[in-house]
Amino acid sequence: MDATRYPTKAKLSSRDTELLKVFGQPHIDSFNFFTGVGLQRAIRDLYPVEFLTSNETKIKLQITKAKISAPHIPDGCFGTKTEKIYPLECRQRKATYGGPLNITLAWSINDGPQQIISVNVAKIPIMLQSNMCNLNKLSQKALVKVGEHENEWGGYFVVKGQPRLVRMLLNTRRNYPIAMKRSTWKSRDVNFTDIGVYIRCVSSDETSVNNVLHFLTDGSMKLMIHYRKSLFFVPVFLILRCLVDYTDSTIFNYLIKGFENDGYKKNCVIEMMRAIRDNNLHTQLDSLCYLGKLFRARIRDIPDWFSDEKIGLFVLKQTVLIHLKDNRDKFRLMVMMIQKLFQAARGHCLLESPDTVMFQEILLGGHTCLKIIKEKLQLWLHTLKSFILKQDKGNSPFTDNVFANCIRKADFITSSLENFFATGNLVSQSGVGLPQDKGLTIIAENISIMRYMSHFRAVHRGSAFEKMRTTEPRQLLSDAWGFICPVHTPDGTPCGLLNHLTRTCQISDIPDKDALQKVSSILVNLGMIPLTESSLKAEHSQNCKVATFKLYYSVMLDGRILGHVTNVMARKLTDTLRYYKVIGEVPKTLEIILLEHKEDEENTVQFPGIFLFSGPARMMRPVKNISLNQIELIGSFEQVYLNVALQSDPIIPGVYTHQELDDADFLSFAASLTPLPDFNQSPRNMYQCQMGKQTMGTACHNWSLRADTKLYRLQTPTSPLFRPVHHDLMGIDDFPMGTNAVVAVVSFTGFDMEDAMIINQSSLDRGFAHGSIYKCELVELNQNMYFERDPTKTEELAKTLDIDGLPFVGARIKPNEAYYCYFDVTMQNYSYVKYTGKEEVFVEAVRQCGDFSTVAKPVAKVSILFRLTRNPSVGDKFASRAGQKGIFSLAYRCEDMPFTEDGIVPDIIFNPHGFPSRMTIAMMIEFMAGKSAAMHGLVHDASPFKFGEGESAINHFGELLAKAGYNFRGNERMYSGTNGLEMEADIFCGIIHYQRLRHMVSDKWQVRSTGPVDVITRQPLKGLKRGGGGRIGEMERDALIAHGATSILLDRLVHCSDRSVVLLCTECNSLIAPTVILESKSEIKLRKKICKACQSSKSVCEIGIPYALRYLLAELASINVNVKIILENNDKNDHEYDDNVDTVLME
Repeated sequence: MDATRYPTKAKLSSRDTELLKVFGQPHIDSFNFFTGVGLQRAIRDLYPVEFLTSNETKIKLQITKAKISAPHIPDGCFGTKTEKIYPLECRQRKATYGGPLNITLAWSINDGPQQIISVNVAKIPIMLQSNMCNLNKLSQKALVKVGEHENEWGGYFVVKGQPRLVRMLLNTRRNYPIAMKRSTWKSRDVNFTDIGVYIRCVSSDETSVNNVLHFLTDGSMKLMIHYRKSLFFVPVFLILRCLVDYTDSTIFNYLIKGFENDGYKKNCVIEMMRAIRDNNLHTQLDSLCYLGKLFRARIRDIPDWFSDEKIGLFVLKQTVLIHLKDNRDKFRLMVMMIQKLFQAARGHCLLESPDTVMFQEILLGGHTCLKIIKEKLQLWLHTLKSFILKQDKGNSPFTDNVFANCIRKADFITSSLENFFATGNLVSQSGVGLPQDKGLTIIAENISIMRYMSHFRAVHRGSAFEKMRTTEPRQLLSDAWGFICPVHTPDGTPCGLLNHLTRTCQISDIPDKDALQKVSSILVNLGMIPLTESSLKAEHSQNCKVATFKLYYSVMLDGRILGHVTNVMARKLTDTLRYYKVIGEVPKTLEIILLEHKEDEENTVQFPGIFLFSGPARMMRPVKNISLNQIELIGSFEQVYLNVALQSDPIIPGVYTHQELDDADFLSFAASLTPLPDFNQSPRNMYQCQMGKQTMGTACHNWSLRADTKLYRLQTPTSPLFRPVHHDLMGIDDFPMGTNAVVAVVSFTGFDMEDAMIINQSSLDRGFAHGSIYKCELVELNQNMYFERDPTKTEELAKTLDIDGLPFVGARIKPNEAYYCYFDVTMQNYSYVKYTGKEEVFVEAVRQCGDFSTVAKPVAKVSILFRLTRNPSVGDKFASRAGQKGIFSLAYRCEDMPFTEDGIVPDIIFNPHGFPSRMTIAMMIEFMAGKSAAMHGLVHDASPFKFGEGESAINHFGELLAKAGYNFRGNERMYSGTNGLEMEADIFCGIIHYQRLRHMVSDKWQVRSTGPVDVITRQPLKGLKRGGGGRIGEMERDALIAHGATSILLDRLVHCSDRSVVLLCTECNSLIAPTVILESKSEIKLRKKICKACQSSKSVCEIGIPYALRYLLAELASINVNVKIILENNDKNDHEYDDNVDTVLME
């Protein structure tokens, strides 16, 4: 294999720039849908609010239009150069980057239309690089000019100065009925079983409602309706009668088609019909009125004068299969769900799982925002109604001024949205169909480029699954291939729940309207029998078998049944439709699934049919269509029924339908940066994905303009000599994250044991792994204050402060030194504020932040950026890219370090015991590849699956080493730095790209005598910022026990932690019963210890135990669990303040 030289220029090509846009594109597409088509659809779906005042005046409120504008300054602001607001300014001012939401409010009094009002109801946070963002369509030079990166991909919000990202959550696939089993369904009501058909219905404006068709033990079925976080269970036959005006015989024929000879199903359908007949429900109108009567008390959003029929129609529209607008379409889908449930209940249909990727899609940020805004606007109408009713004066007329005053009071949306984006917590009356109401947004931390980009590709299963004991949601199943990275998931609690999309996985957007409309006509031309009026009449006939799924398959597009096709023509129809998909006649994101019926009782299959999906938020990825020799996008459901070959596999005609574009496409962007991951043990690749995101690097280029709470910077980064191709395609060298180091694998001095490593002191002196931390503080003065240095204290303050009262750029500020000074106009005095940090800082930048004032006034808000030095110190954490993490244990003098024949002194000494158990072969290969790359002036390819049995990596790089005059295996003879003698061993030596992690002793060490403690356990707090103290953990405890230092252990865990004195009864051995009472003797009250269980004071003594144990005993007592403490000697006098406890028995 030939070594390949990579381009070293920093500027990316246009093709690579497009690759970086992948990170923000799904988020931006969803937000553009929200601000465009989605918002208008949501407005049309809002129902008007109608009510009566005290004098019987009928008022109707309705929002007819809504528009979100780009961020701009208010009119009349003083001293502005442009009307546009850019994200950089909001970051520095700790403000929200948002635009106004203006609505058009139509209202009427007693059905008389009034003048339409335009109202600015809220400030909506705007996603960067969306259509509403001022950065959109700016060139790279223009982006740099406004303080952004030239390749800013956007996709996040700036809320109160922080970059906030709406989390992508895995959700159930929309508009597809899933036959599943769930044990909790049994407890929902009487006769319920654990089998049902679940469907998550999503309308065109992304409003979602869940419906579950439950199977009961008596063969009947009930439909679960979800409204305002409440569940209702309605007989499914009542829903069918409400949907269409069909006769009982017609509905009966629909339900039993294909099962005419199945007596059990016939009896079940007849019993469901008989239950409805018992309530005298004979027509559609009767059923609607009955349904409306049942829900009248539950639905408070509609006027009292609505009839039961209208309420019934409202329930059907808002809660039953809401993705379909026509009740006939709802009826057909409900019939299909009933048939599928009958098949699943009798074991003739394969049960499905919502935990598999094939039945999942992604909840995007823009769709989440649309759901929330829609609910807030509906709530705004009801809030306006409540204010109008409060302003109602009885006989006084309702004027325009009164109405305008009520509108001004109904101002809550802006604060509610800011709270949601800033905290991720949603306060909602209905839940808006979200799987959780906490943790919906996160901070897009920019520790390194690897950490930053991973946020945009992360998908979470949901916080509810973290507390579940079941492992099904965490499992990586085969259908996730190519969509979910098998390597990039954290270890620990979120393992398997927090996943990342693969590098080629795309999120579908709303399809092109014209291309989608062609689907129906193309299907008819290919042989589908459409659901026209003539076919419906024929379908009503008992002799027609159009809907019999054994002979005909239903064709469903996005949850709507379009027609039927014979099972003989089904395969040809789907293959031809796939051809139209590839050439672009129908949407390229169309997902085509054919589930065939098989007469095999032993091997059940999924419910048959042709299912087409064209909606947004689906996971898709590109593969090569072998027959057409073109690229095709396939979905997660679609892939299960396709045969996809690897790129390296031989193509077998008639077997494989598609082929991978690259064998490594199943990895995420972060996992693709690991060199030769196929040579490592799998957990090491997982560790590297996590540690790569904790690496200090070059997080940004505009350091002086940043206003982040904390930024890490590696001062001396280098480009790796051994790296995958993906490293250059993504331009990682523009944001380097590590340092090349000469590493010798040898056991030396003993300070390199247990993953510790020795670093050359001279390397540290030359800047090896030097770093800094940038912190930003916002100083905001109150009214009638302005910044100015106190002229009476010039000598004292001039060291750090300029005449404007702010620190010099580049000034060194030590703890308790002044770092700004201001003048209080009200008090007529100067005051200065001291820096309260615990270490010295350097002032990197000082920025004055204005506000939207209409008059000229002094600046009262300043953003100060500090730089803290973070050079390596003993205890800091390092790691190689093979997941070999360790700490810096000793800085060794260069003169005492071993050196090679060429006089090269290693930068790092690595213990050889780190290799055998970890099996990181890729790191051993990197030793050889890095050394050969340095000698030949090359950069070697570390992409996975490049080496095989034909040519091994060791032989390839060994030959390059041999050509450079080095040992074929990478070994070298080294000489001792202390005595100059040759060391009797071949020492493995080479160049490794090392990462310095952000975990540093300077940020974590803590020493204190007394200080704050936890209010519950009374143990010292942890954390440097909280004034915490050193805490002994389980590992430290085991080490002290192994050393036999039990007195130190007692001192650390008890005396210096949470020791407390308690009363113990030596008779009943209880800590709960003893107490102290006040006893009067000669007009003097004495404290007396007594056991209330034994009624004795002689057996009560005092002992010292940890307060955490005392708290535990109280908790156990609350659940009726008694704990007895038995002392070694029951003599009371021997146990005053005794700390020795023999045994603890629980009864």
